[in-house]
Amino acid sequence: MTQPSPPEKLVGALSSGLKVLRYLSQTSTPLGVTRIAKDLGLNSSTCFNLLKTLVHERLITFDEATKTYSIGLGLVELAKGSLEKASYARLMRPHLLELAERHNSTITLWQRTGSDRVVLVDLADSGSPMRIHMSIGQRLPMYIAALGRCMAAHSGLTPNELRSKLSGLRWQDGPSFEVYMQEVEKVRERGYAIDHGNYVRGVITASSPILNSQRQPVMAVSAVGFASQFSDSALKSLGEDLRNRCEEASAAISGGIVTQIYTARSEEEEKYAY
Repeated sequence: MTQPSPPEKLVGALSSGLKVLRYLSQTSTPLGVTRIAKDLGLNSSTCFNLLKTLVHERLITFDEATKTYSIGLGLVELAKGSLEKASYARLMRPHLLELAERHNSTITLWQRTGSDRVVLVDLADSGSPMRIHMSIGQRLPMYIAALGRCMAAHSGLTPNELRSKLSGLRWQDGPSFEVYMQEVEKVRERGYAIDHGNYVRGVITASSPILNSQRQPVMAVSAVGFASQFSDSALKSLGEDLRNRCEEASAAISGGIVTQIYTARSEEEEKYAY
């Protein structure tokens, strides 16, 4: 992965503090301030103050008996969100594979980011010789295509706020705002959305959202394929299948009780296991 360009002005204290965290996370035993400062090329007084600050923030711990420092549980708390999302992606993997085979289309898993965008975190291709190519890490505006309608349905935004979000989006054959809002309402009613070539002509996408305990959209599962391969009945079956899988995932994320989530049909789980 290409490293991002450094900012024009680095915050030295923050960079040094992160350097200490990375160093301690890679050591197998607790270490004292002198050793840490020497290995990192830091002034001893500066290193001591950094360590005390990190202890205060519960990112590292200090052993009074040995006068040594080690990684604390606070760092795990910071990583918890990312670790959980990675776990969700792993749990969804067998279902992406099964959906791709059942509906002969590419099935994608999108994760919401903090900047009105979604990023592709996993996908399963169908066995069809003709399929649409997509790449892990690909980003899209949050409110575009079928998944955009799903995100909009659970965004909590007013119509005027959504109109503003949509104003800068680029569609090949975009719907009117009134039609878009009607389709957003359909998502609330049936749990999935269909984009009939609005985003890319000749391409159909179907999507359903994965919601957290606050009923906010955090991920979405989408299917993508050429319009010629889908009948109306096939699209309905696909949308309902996406909705059912995403409802299970939403229940798991929010702590709901769902019988045998992700373990039903154990033979199929083993078939797609890696």
